[in-house]
Amino acid sequence: MSSLQPFLDYLTTVRRLSANTVAAYRSDLQDVFTSLGTGQLADRPECVQAQIHDYLEACRQRGITARSLARRLAALRAYGNFLVIRGDLPINPLNLVDAPKTGLQLPKALTVAEVETLLHCFRTDSPIGLRNHAMLHLLYATGLRVSELVGLPLAACSLANGHLRVLGKGNKERVIPFAEQTACVIQEYLRKSRPLLLQGRPSPDLFVTSRGKAMTRIRFWQIIQKAALSAGIRKQISPHTLRHSFATHLLGGGADLRSVQMMLGHSDISTTQIYTHIDTSRLKEVHKKYHPRG
Repeated sequence: MSSLQPFLDYLTTVRRLSANTVAAYRSDLQDVFTSLGTGQLADRPECVQAQIHDYLEACRQRGITARSLARRLAALRAYGNFLVIRGDLPINPLNLVDAPKTGLQLPKALTVAEVETLLHCFRTDSPIGLRNHAMLHLLYATGLRVSELVGLPLAACSLANGHLRVLGKGNKERVIPFAEQTACVIQEYLRKSRPLLLQGRPSPDLFVTSRGKAMTRIRFWQIIQKAALSAGIRKQISPHTLRHSFATHLLGGGADLRSVQMMLGHSDISTTQIYTHIDTSRLKEVHKKYHPRG
């Protein structure tokens, strides 16, 4: 069978997946093929199944989590479907391999108090501190994916109308509102910080570095890690933690699931429903307040 590159090209040009998603597919599949000691799957379905069963068992012995194994198997299934489309396999044998049971993976969220502490740990009297404060504030206010945040064009942010126009996964556009307080934070960054960072250089990006380039996902992850330590937060957090917190706090405050789905950009509401399992403290308060035996 052929190399992995035609499949990656197919993901980019036909399925129109983002560069980050394609990179994740590449990483997972390269790990599989490296472990198998080959750059390809076998030519016959029954041989492919034997290969993958051996690979999964080797991964379990290496201590790789069921969640990671399930993700790699999903990547393999997508690759198998591609090989069927191309005529390299008569059927996709990966569909007959059971995925490891991962259980319910609840997203980790910060408390409202922890978010407030995190938002106030930056020194806003410096251009970089003000930029970091604005980025974190906007991330929590809108629930953006980190790739959407760092790639946000200046033109996508309407301060007058209080909303963002975001191009998310699958090139699907969505509009996310934000409050006046967030608009003021972004306005202050645009007025006091961004011009000093750019130093006269043009840029279409909303958030820029001191080199005049767009912020990267890795650099922003490092900024959040440092901010969490400074704020005394001992939880392992990432930019995605703020997205989880956005959804959790909205639902905890009474927002309806469909609205949260639209703001997060989930194509399937079942993805959003996981957040309904999180805020058990609010359910306990409701039970205690209204139940006669509460």
